[in-house]
Amino acid sequence: MSPIFDFFFGQYSEYETIDILLEVVAIIFGFLSVWYSKQNKIWVFPTGMISTIIFVYLLFKWELLGDMMINGYYFIMSVYGWYIWTRKIDNTHVTPISRTTVKEKGISTFIFLSTLLFVFLVYNTFEKWTSWVAYIDTVTTAIFFVGMWLMARRKLEHWIFWIIGDLISIPLYFYKGFTFTSFQYLGFTLIAVFGYLSWKKSINSNLQTV
Repeated sequence: MSPIFDFFFGQYSEYETIDILLEVVAIIFGFLSVWYSKQNKIWVFPTGMISTIIFVYLLFKWELLGDMMINGYYFIMSVYGWYIWTRKIDNTHVTPISRTTVKEKGISTFIFLSTLLFVFLVYNTFEKWTSWVAYIDTVTTAIFFVGMWLMARRKLEHWIFWIIGDLISIPLYFYKGFTFTSFQYLGFTLIAVFGYLSWKKSINSNLQTV
Protein backbone atom coordinates (compact mmCIF):
# COMPACT_ATOMS: atom_id res chain seq x y z
CA MET A 1 0.00 0.00 0.00
CA SER A 2 1.43 3.40 -1.02
CA PRO A 3 2.12 6.00 1.69
CA ILE A 4 -0.34 8.44 0.08
CA PHE A 5 -3.13 5.87 -0.06
CA ASP A 6 -2.40 4.80 3.48
CA PHE A 7 -2.47 8.44 4.65
CA PHE A 8 -5.94 9.03 3.22
CA PHE A 9 -7.57 5.62 3.59
CA GLY A 10 -5.47 3.58 6.01
CA GLN A 11 -7.98 4.02 8.84
CA TYR A 12 -10.57 2.06 6.86
CA SER A 13 -8.62 -1.16 7.43
CA GLU A 14 -10.15 -1.17 10.92
CA TYR A 15 -13.73 -0.71 9.72
CA GLU A 16 -16.25 -3.38 8.80
CA THR A 17 -16.81 -3.70 5.06
CA ILE A 18 -20.56 -3.15 5.42
CA ASP A 19 -19.94 0.16 7.22
CA ILE A 20 -17.62 1.36 4.46
CA LEU A 21 -20.22 0.46 1.83
CA LEU A 22 -22.96 2.20 3.81
CA GLU A 23 -20.84 5.35 4.12
CA VAL A 24 -20.28 5.38 0.34
CA VAL A 25 -24.01 4.89 -0.35
CA ALA A 26 -24.89 7.67 2.11
CA ILE A 27 -22.38 9.97 0.41
CA ILE A 28 -23.85 9.25 -3.04
CA PHE A 29 -27.35 10.14 -1.87
CA GLY A 30 -25.93 13.14 -0.02
CA PHE A 31 -24.41 14.44 -3.24
CA LEU A 32 -27.70 13.86 -5.06
CA SER A 33 -29.54 15.79 -2.37
CA VAL A 34 -27.25 18.83 -2.54
CA TRP A 35 -27.31 18.73 -6.34
CA TYR A 36 -31.11 18.67 -6.40
CA SER A 37 -31.10 21.55 -3.93
CA LYS A 38 -28.91 23.56 -6.30
CA GLN A 39 -31.34 22.74 -9.10
CA ASN A 40 -34.25 23.76 -6.84
CA LYS A 41 -35.81 20.30 -7.22
CA ILE A 42 -38.04 18.63 -4.64
CA TRP A 43 -35.89 15.48 -4.88
CA VAL A 44 -33.50 17.21 -2.47
CA PHE A 45 -35.61 15.82 0.38
CA PRO A 46 -36.13 12.09 -0.37
CA THR A 47 -32.49 11.64 -1.40
CA GLY A 48 -31.34 13.58 1.65
CA MET A 49 -33.53 11.48 3.95
CA ILE A 50 -31.95 8.26 2.69
CA SER A 51 -28.49 9.69 3.29
CA THR A 52 -29.30 10.91 6.79
CA ILE A 53 -30.90 7.64 7.89
CA ILE A 54 -27.73 5.76 6.96
CA PHE A 55 -25.48 8.34 8.62
CA VAL A 56 -27.55 8.33 11.83
CA TYR A 57 -26.95 4.58 12.07
CA LEU A 58 -23.23 4.84 11.34
CA LEU A 59 -22.61 7.82 13.61
CA PHE A 60 -24.51 6.19 16.45
CA LYS A 61 -22.34 3.12 16.01
CA TRP A 62 -19.19 5.28 15.94
CA GLU A 63 -20.40 7.27 19.00
CA LEU A 64 -20.22 10.64 17.23
CA LEU A 65 -23.14 12.32 19.00
CA GLY A 66 -22.88 15.80 17.46
CA ASP A 67 -22.77 14.46 13.91
CA MET A 68 -25.58 12.03 14.67
CA MET A 69 -27.79 14.85 15.98
CA ILE A 70 -27.10 16.89 12.85
CA ASN A 71 -28.30 14.07 10.61
CA GLY A 72 -31.29 13.29 12.81
CA TYR A 73 -32.26 16.96 12.62
CA TYR A 74 -31.77 16.89 8.83
CA PHE A 75 -34.31 14.10 8.58
CA ILE A 76 -36.90 16.04 10.61
CA MET A 77 -36.28 19.24 8.65
CA SER A 78 -36.51 17.28 5.38
CA VAL A 79 -40.07 16.29 6.25
CA TYR A 80 -40.84 19.92 7.12
CA GLY A 81 -39.06 21.23 4.01
CA TRP A 82 -40.84 18.78 1.75
CA TYR A 83 -44.13 20.25 2.99
CA ILE A 84 -43.00 23.87 2.64
CA TRP A 85 -41.58 23.41 -0.86
CA THR A 86 -44.78 21.79 -2.14
CA ARG A 87 -47.20 24.10 -0.29
CA LYS A 88 -49.12 26.30 -2.70
CA ILE A 89 -49.27 30.01 -1.93
CA ASP A 90 -52.10 30.37 -4.46
CA ASN A 91 -53.85 28.18 -7.02
CA THR A 92 -50.78 27.72 -9.24
CA HIS A 93 -47.60 28.69 -7.34
CA VAL A 94 -45.65 26.90 -4.60
CA THR A 95 -43.38 28.55 -2.01
CA PRO A 96 -40.76 30.53 -3.98
CA ILE A 97 -37.07 31.11 -3.31
CA SER A 98 -36.68 34.27 -1.24
CA ARG A 99 -34.31 36.17 1.03
CA THR A 100 -34.34 35.82 4.79
CA THR A 101 -36.60 38.31 6.57
CA VAL A 102 -35.69 40.21 9.74
CA LYS A 103 -37.96 37.89 11.73
CA GLU A 104 -36.31 34.82 10.24
CA LYS A 105 -32.88 36.22 11.07
CA GLY A 106 -34.02 36.50 14.67
CA ILE A 107 -35.29 32.92 14.64
CA SER A 108 -32.01 31.79 13.07
CA THR A 109 -30.07 33.43 15.88
CA PHE A 110 -32.31 31.71 18.41
CA ILE A 111 -31.80 28.33 16.72
CA PHE A 112 -28.03 28.85 16.67
CA LEU A 113 -27.77 29.76 20.36
CA SER A 114 -30.26 27.11 21.45
CA THR A 115 -28.34 24.46 19.53
CA LEU A 116 -25.08 25.50 21.20
CA LEU A 117 -26.72 25.09 24.60
CA PHE A 118 -28.42 21.81 23.67
CA VAL A 119 -25.25 20.20 22.31
CA PHE A 120 -23.30 21.43 25.33
CA LEU A 121 -25.78 19.75 27.68
CA VAL A 122 -25.76 16.51 25.66
CA TYR A 123 -21.97 16.37 25.52
CA ASN A 124 -21.76 17.20 29.20
CA THR A 125 -24.24 14.45 30.08
CA PHE A 126 -22.35 11.82 28.10
CA GLU A 127 -18.93 13.17 29.13
CA LYS A 128 -17.84 13.87 25.56
CA TRP A 129 -15.71 16.96 26.30
CA THR A 130 -12.55 14.96 25.76
CA SER A 131 -10.86 17.02 23.04
CA TRP A 132 -11.02 20.23 21.01
CA VAL A 133 -13.06 18.34 18.40
CA ALA A 134 -16.11 18.46 20.69
CA TYR A 135 -16.05 22.26 20.68
CA ILE A 136 -15.83 22.39 16.88
CA ASP A 137 -18.66 19.85 16.67
CA THR A 138 -20.83 22.10 18.80
CA VAL A 139 -20.32 25.08 16.51
CA THR A 140 -20.77 23.15 13.25
CA THR A 141 -23.94 21.53 14.60
CA ALA A 142 -25.40 24.98 15.30
CA ILE A 143 -24.36 26.23 11.85
CA PHE A 144 -25.95 23.28 10.07
CA PHE A 145 -29.12 23.47 12.18
CA VAL A 146 -29.68 27.05 11.02
CA GLY A 147 -28.75 26.18 7.43
CA MET A 148 -31.19 23.30 7.26
CA TRP A 149 -34.04 25.35 8.71
CA LEU A 150 -33.44 28.11 6.16
CA MET A 151 -33.23 25.58 3.33
CA ALA A 152 -36.52 24.04 4.41
CA ARG A 153 -38.04 27.52 4.10
CA ARG A 154 -36.40 28.00 0.69
CA LYS A 155 -34.19 30.90 1.77
CA LEU A 156 -31.19 31.99 -0.31
CA GLU A 157 -28.96 32.54 2.72
CA HIS A 158 -29.02 28.87 3.70
CA TRP A 159 -26.22 28.34 1.18
CA ILE A 160 -23.93 30.64 3.19
CA PHE A 161 -24.37 28.46 6.28
CA TRP A 162 -23.73 25.33 4.17
CA ILE A 163 -20.52 26.80 2.77
CA ILE A 164 -19.20 27.77 6.22
CA GLY A 165 -20.17 24.45 7.79
CA ASP A 166 -18.82 22.43 4.86
CA LEU A 167 -15.45 24.20 4.93
CA ILE A 168 -15.09 23.41 8.63
CA SER A 169 -16.20 19.80 8.10
CA ILE A 170 -13.64 18.97 5.40
CA PRO A 171 -10.59 18.84 7.74
CA LEU A 172 -12.73 17.85 10.73
CA TYR A 173 -13.99 14.59 9.21
CA PHE A 174 -10.55 13.80 7.84
CA TYR A 175 -9.15 14.21 11.35
CA LYS A 176 -11.89 11.91 12.67
CA GLY A 177 -10.83 9.25 10.20
CA PHE A 178 -13.68 9.46 7.66
CA THR A 179 -11.90 10.36 4.44
CA PHE A 180 -14.83 9.60 2.14
CA THR A 181 -17.09 11.89 4.15
CA SER A 182 -14.38 14.56 4.16
CA PHE A 183 -14.28 14.41 0.36
CA GLN A 184 -18.07 14.59 0.39
CA TYR A 185 -17.97 17.93 2.19
CA LEU A 186 -15.39 19.20 -0.28
CA GLY A 187 -17.85 18.43 -3.06
CA PHE A 188 -20.68 19.94 -1.02
CA THR A 189 -18.72 23.20 -0.74
CA LEU A 190 -18.29 23.51 -4.50
CA ILE A 191 -21.96 22.71 -5.16
CA ALA A 192 -23.05 25.15 -2.43
CA VAL A 193 -21.14 28.01 -4.09
CA PHE A 194 -22.85 27.34 -7.41
CA GLY A 195 -26.14 26.76 -5.60
CA TYR A 196 -25.96 30.20 -4.01
CA LEU A 197 -25.25 31.83 -7.37
CA SER A 198 -28.05 29.88 -9.05
CA TRP A 199 -30.64 30.75 -6.38
CA LYS A 200 -29.56 34.40 -6.37
CA LYS A 201 -29.96 34.53 -10.14
CA SER A 202 -33.43 33.00 -9.78
CA ILE A 203 -34.46 35.67 -7.27
CA ASN A 204 -33.14 38.47 -9.49
CA SER A 205 -34.96 37.02 -12.51
CA ASN A 206 -38.23 36.87 -10.56
CA LEU A 207 -37.82 40.49 -9.45
CA GLN A 208 -37.31 41.61 -13.06
CA THR A 209 -40.51 39.88 -14.19
CA VAL A 210 -42.68 41.31 -11.40
